Amino acid sequence: MIVVFRWLMILALLVPLGLSTVSAAESDDEDGLFWWNDRVFYEIFVRSFYDSTGDGIGDLQGIIEKMDYLQELGIGGIWLMPISPSPSYHGYDVIDYRDINPDYGTMEDFRALLEAAEAHDIAIIIDLVVNHSSVQHPWFIASADDPDGEFGDWYIWEEEDPGFRGPDNQVVWHQRGGRYYYGVFWGGMPDLNYRNPDVTAEMHDIARFWLEDVGVAGFRLDAIKHIIIEGRNQENTPATRAWLTDFRAFVNDVNPDALLVGEVWSSSIMAAPYTGTGVDIVFEFDLADAIIRAASFGVASTLVNQMNTILSLYPDQQYATFITNHDQNRVMSQLRGDFQAAKVAANILLTLPGVPFVYYGEEIGMTGTKPDPEIRTPMQWDGDLPNVGFTTGTPWSAINDDWADGVTVAVQDADPDSLLNHYREMIALRNATPALRRGSYVPVTSGAGTVFSFLRDADEQTVLVVLNLRDREIDNYGLTLAADSLPEGATLRLIYGEVDEAIAQPDLADGGFEDYKPVETLPPMAVLIFEIE
Repeated sequence: MIVVFRWLMILALLVPLGLSTVSAAESDDEDGLFWWNDRVFYEIFVRSFYDSTGDGIGDLQGIIEKMDYLQELGIGGIWLMPISPSPSYHGYDVIDYRDINPDYGTMEDFRALLEAAEAHDIAIIIDLVVNHSSVQHPWFIASADDPDGEFGDWYIWEEEDPGFRGPDNQVVWHQRGGRYYYGVFWGGMPDLNYRNPDVTAEMHDIARFWLEDVGVAGFRLDAIKHIIIEGRNQENTPATRAWLTDFRAFVNDVNPDALLVGEVWSSSIMAAPYTGTGVDIVFEFDLADAIIRAASFGVASTLVNQMNTILSLYPDQQYATFITNHDQNRVMSQLRGDFQAAKVAANILLTLPGVPFVYYGEEIGMTGTKPDPEIRTPMQWDGDLPNVGFTTGTPWSAINDDWADGVTVAVQDADPDSLLNHYREMIALRNATPALRRGSYVPVTSGAGTVFSFLRDADEQTVLVVLNLRDREIDNYGLTLAADSLPEGATLRLIYGEVDEAIAQPDLADGGFEDYKPVETLPPMAVLIFEIE
């Protein structure tokens, strides 16, 4: 049996990425990519990650204490969900954009977190909620109380109910003091009025504060497709796109290295135009759905089609890949507890191009389905400790029962075949393989609908990725690559995977191959990666 890469994983865990958290965002002269293309990001809900004080609520010092865990996982970037003061548990209704939620700590704690992250070669971006504030924000209170005052038109008001509903048929006009204000999500989160230049100027200065005065590496921008409505058109308006283009220009003037990640929960066709103009990258929701479908049903067609769509829409590799996030049922629940299928999903995520994001707890297979608090439960560290090691106090939310089934860091850390160690291995593989971080995607077709294959082609390295999506062996999977894709006479060397036979070499007389099988039989749910030399 040929088994490769575990030694390389160990090496990658011992060697930092070697990239400054403030690497230049101007594209590399050789391949046109950016510092974020070299990193795997990790989404953290601070309230649920780790409690350092015993009050039952996760905090910034808790993240500092778990920084070694994140580095060992191979993480190069952190996205923090909202950290500003808010009346809600989730924080997306902000009442002060320039401060830290006291549940999480102080600005001094946050600066200490930035220092700890830099010491571990990890960049930090934070959620910036630009579309709306809290109904308890002083701006909104002043706007509601005094229509003719300084903040009177910082929000969208009408004397009479305009009568139309939102994109999902939800109520968007909410009554207060005999008038109506617009809030696309709910009455507790009124939308800001960016047709008022004073509001734009204030949000610009908030961004400057976090980038310049505090030192974050960028922002995840929440709900950006809603920023400016035009009549009854409440999504993806030209005015929204223009505002974001101006915002990005301002951010780049403050810090040309800053990363802007946009949430545009729409189809790829609607999301892609924001990339390179309004933001640097957007989350690829359609690809996330395709990954889950492939892992669930073992069929490659949706993935193949979606990658072809992505190739036609985006600048090279400028999109964020993920499986699920804090607004969606956790992937392990969608996969009905199938840990092998979860490994397949991880294989796809971490070998495809783009900038991968992992939702906290995904790497150990935490479960959870809506309502939202149930998909944001405390991280499960150690079942032998009170409250699975999340807190010594009473946790803010009940611990998920799946900890008793081995869904903890401690149990999986000791199991070399666990989901956690598989994530570590795949992230280490990506970090150690230039083609997986920065290589362009070249489709490879397969004779089996259950096999997904492609090249990743970078200046310094090219690899062939072959993924068996099903839980059985496949032998009728012949691969076809278009002519002139590879140099004549190139050979393949297995750099990741387990096979029981010698590697067959392709006939590359025309720079491609047809009905090629590097091994006679693909093992069940296997990922094989070959370097082309």
